[in-house]
Amino acid sequence: MYNHYMAQIIVDPKVLAGKPVIKGTRIPVELVLKKLATNPNLKNLFAAYPRLTPEGVKACLEYAHAAVSNEVVHPLNYQAINPVPGNNLI
Repeated sequence: MYNHYMAQIIVDPKVLAGKPVIKGTRIPVELVLKKLATNPNLKNLFAAYPRLTPEGVKACLEYAHAAVSNEVVHPLNYQAINPVPGNNLI
């Protein structure tokens, strides 16, 4: 997958304390993802944020994908964290 987001998403300590934002705006990636998760209606999203573009939304999704696809997961022993009452296996 081409990292389209790299040209669209910037991280600048002078803009929103360095949170990733869509280039040329002060719209944080986090906000776009939260709005899409709450209500995936793009028409409403674009009405609420007129400077947001379809390319910006796509860049946010690609940024999120890159963030989670490179995540290293260390499985935990679920029983050790949430012991079953009466279970003496631990």
